[in-house]
Amino acid sequence: MTTAPDSVRTEPRLALITGSARRVGAVIAETLHARGWTVFIHYRQSEAEAAALAARLNTLRPDSAHILQADLNQPAAPGELAARVLALTGGRLDTLINNASSFYPTPAGSATLAQWDDLFASNARAPFFLSQALTPALAAAQGSIVNIVDIHASRPFRDYPVYCMAKAALAMMTRALAKDLAPRVRVNGVAPGAILWPEEHSESVIDPDVQAKILSGVPLGRLGAPADIARTVAFLVEDAPYITGQIIVVDGGRSQTLGEE
Repeated sequence: MTTAPDSVRTEPRLALITGSARRVGAVIAETLHARGWTVFIHYRQSEAEAAALAARLNTLRPDSAHILQADLNQPAAPGELAARVLALTGGRLDTLINNASSFYPTPAGSATLAQWDDLFASNARAPFFLSQALTPALAAAQGSIVNIVDIHASRPFRDYPVYCMAKAALAMMTRALAKDLAPRVRVNGVAPGAILWPEEHSESVIDPDVQAKILSGVPLGRLGAPADIARTVAFLVEDAPYITGQIIVVDGGRSQTLGEE
C-alpha cells in the first residue's frame, strides 16, 4: 500500500527485512527486489552471505540493496537499527518484515532463563520495538508490517514450549498492532509450516523420524519452499490493501490435521 498509485510513483518502495541474509529471509528480499523494491538486508552474524546477496541484487539494479548488522537481542538494537535505516532513506519506509528468529528446543524441566530471554527477545520483543520505532515512517507511507509467525504459535510442538510461547506473543502482537496502528499501517502475519528443515549443524536439528512424521501429516504430501512464504509476503505488502490483522497459514494443509508432535 503506497501513498500514490504505482503508475504515478517515481521512487522505489523500501523494505526492511530482518534476518534476511539466508534461507527464507533472503528469498523474501530477492522476491521483493524482483518486483522493484529497494531492500535493506538485516543480519546478525551472516555478514558474508548478506554481502553476497546485496552484491548480486545490486548487479541487477544498482544501489537497490543494502546490508545492516544488528544483534536484535540487545535491548537498544531495534531502535538503533530503525534509526540507521531511516538515515539511509531520508526518513522513508514502506514495509517492515519481521523475519529474524531463534528456534531450538527447550524441553520442560531443562529450559533456562537465558533461553527464555533469547527466544522471547528475537521472536517477540525485537519485532515489537522495531515496529514501534518505525511506525511514524510506515504511517507516512501508508505502509505495512508483516510478521513471520509459525503454525506452532497456536498448536504446540513437543519440546519447544518457550519458542511456541514466543511465537504466540508475536501472533497476538500482529492482531493488536493491526488495531492500534490502523488506518495508516496494516499489520499482518504469515505462519509457515514445514518449509525448511533446520540445518544439520544447528542445535535445533530435527530427527529424520520426526521429519517423516511431520510430512506424513501434510495433506499436500511435501515440504514447502521459501518462495511459498515470500510470495505470500509480497501479496500482503503489494496486493492486499484491505487486509489487516490476519495471519495467513502456509503449511500445505498441515494445521488442519495437526495433533501433538
